[in-house]
Amino acid sequence: MIQNIKKFNNKYITATGEQRAFIEMKELNFLWFNTGTLCNIQCKGCYMESSPTNDQLLYIDLNDVENYLLQIIKHKLPVRNIGFTGGEPFMNKDIIKILITCLEQGFNVLVLTNAMQPLINQSKNLHNLKKYKNLSFRVSLDHYSKIKHENIRGQNTWEKTLEGINLLGNNNLSISIASRFLWKDESEEEIRCGFKKLFKNIKVNINAHNKEELVLFPEMDFKYDVPEITSSCWKKLNKDPNNIMCASSRMIVKRKSTKTTSIVPCTLLPYEISFELGPNLVDSQKKVYLNHVHCAKFCVLGGGNCKG
Repeated sequence: MIQNIKKFNNKYITATGEQRAFIEMKELNFLWFNTGTLCNIQCKGCYMESSPTNDQLLYIDLNDVENYLLQIIKHKLPVRNIGFTGGEPFMNKDIIKILITCLEQGFNVLVLTNAMQPLINQSKNLHNLKKYKNLSFRVSLDHYSKIKHENIRGQNTWEKTLEGINLLGNNNLSISIASRFLWKDESEEEIRCGFKKLFKNIKVNINAHNKEELVLFPEMDFKYDVPEITSSCWKKLNKDPNNIMCASSRMIVKRKSTKTTSIVPCTLLPYEISFELGPNLVDSQKKVYLNHVHCAKFCVLGGGNCKG
């Protein structure tokens, strides 16, 4: 037994001396790009710490994206889906050119957005994007009520988000909603029923009881202790490691400290240098040890999945 090891400190061994669980790449079919950490708002509990001043991750540009598309083509990688997250992707000046480039090459493209002013500023371009049936948007809405949503996102965020959702809907663009289990006094069924009423009131065609159209993520709160995931946990938890995000996904980030792009296993670990997998997609397809609290709380125990 290894003594005096804190949780999530050792890459291979847990604090109790057991073999840490790892994920092997099954098939790289989803590639994420972090478009930059700058955001038009600053939300409570944002795991990215995105804000109007956080530029730890720089804006990716069209050349950065094209470099990875070329890698996909050259190595005949089975990537079919490309996602964009931030920060707020629509603050990136290259975002429309980037989206069109990916869409024209036939990838399914998913954009995570708060649907506020940066998106609304692109209303003309959004109208032009509606011809692409392989484009979809996932809008963050932290509750079906204005009060609770603005408790997380800040004042004057509710109406602007609904305006953005309506803009997307009026252009017949595919929309889903991302929310979170933040509210201890509500069951999942109550949350979905609340969103159902909201969607009816604002006249958007989203099925609140469809888990792909209304995605409810577990909260990532560092205050709560979670167990580490060992190699024996899969059978105990009846979980398939092939369903964990990093079995089929990678994310591209561009650090301010290096001004170059690099690859990390997933969208939840943008800052963790110890999780970096190099600059090349082929080389990034290696084992990922679940040596972070997000791995346990969000992906394994929480059932969260950002695969799209």
